[in-house]
Amino acid sequence: MYNEYPRMNADLQRLIDLQRLDSAAHDAQRRLAEAPDREKALEARLTDSQNARRAIEKEVAVHQGRLSKFREQAMAVKTNQEYHAIQHEISFAQTEIKKLEDGVLEHMVAGDDLTALVKRAEAELAAEQKAVDADRRAMTAEAATLQASLDQLGAERANVIGALDKQVLSMFEQIARKRNGVAVAEARDGICTICHVRLRPQVFNNVRRNDAIVQCDSCNRILFFVPAAASAPSDAPQPAP
Repeated sequence: MYNEYPRMNADLQRLIDLQRLDSAAHDAQRRLAEAPDREKALEARLTDSQNARRAIEKEVAVHQGRLSKFREQAMAVKTNQEYHAIQHEISFAQTEIKKLEDGVLEHMVAGDDLTALVKRAEAELAAEQKAVDADRRAMTAEAATLQASLDQLGAERANVIGALDKQVLSMFEQIARKRNGVAVAEARDGICTICHVRLRPQVFNNVRRNDAIVQCDSCNRILFFVPAAASAPSDAPQPAP
C-alpha cells in the first residue's frame, strides 16, 4: 500500500489501495486465463518438431526405395551380360551398369545425408520436448503463485472495502465498470494521467490537497496527487488503453 501523503483523505487513501489491489488481481486473472492458449502453443511447438521429423523420415524411405530399385536393375543387367555374351550387348550392359552404379552411389550419399538429418531432427525433437516440459512446469508453478496471490489480494481487498464509506465504494465500482477496471488516476502537472485531459485550475488545486474525493471532469476517475517530496510508487495505477 502507499505511504499516506500529508493530509490525505482516509477514503481516498483506501481507494488508491483498492485500485492497486484490483489492478494486481486483474493482471493475475488475465495471466491465468491465458494458460489454455499457452498450453496450445506448447503443443504446437511439439507438433511442428514431430512433423519435421516425419517429413525427413518419409524422404529417407523414398530414397531407400529408389536405391533398392537401382540395385535390382544393376543386378539384372549383370545377369543379362552373363547369359547373353554378345559384344554390343556387353558394351551396352557395361554402360547401363555404370549409369546404374552411379545412381546407386548418388542415392547412397543422399541417403546418408538424410539419415544425418533424421538424427538431427530426433535430437531437436528431444530438446524441444525437454524445453516444453520445463515450460509446463513453470506454468504450473506460476499458476499456483498467481492463485495464492489472488487469495491474498482478495483478503486485503475485503479489509479495505470494510473500512470504506459505502457511497464512496459505490462510486468507485460504478466508475471501474465503465473504465475498464481503472477508477483511480494520478493528476500530474494539471493533467489526468489516464485520459490526458487538462484539469480546470480549481479542480487541480482541489486534487493537490488530497483531502477530498475529486473526480476528473473528462473521464470521471477519482484523482489523487503525488507531492513533489514523494515519489510515486512503482505499483501506482497505470493508464488504461
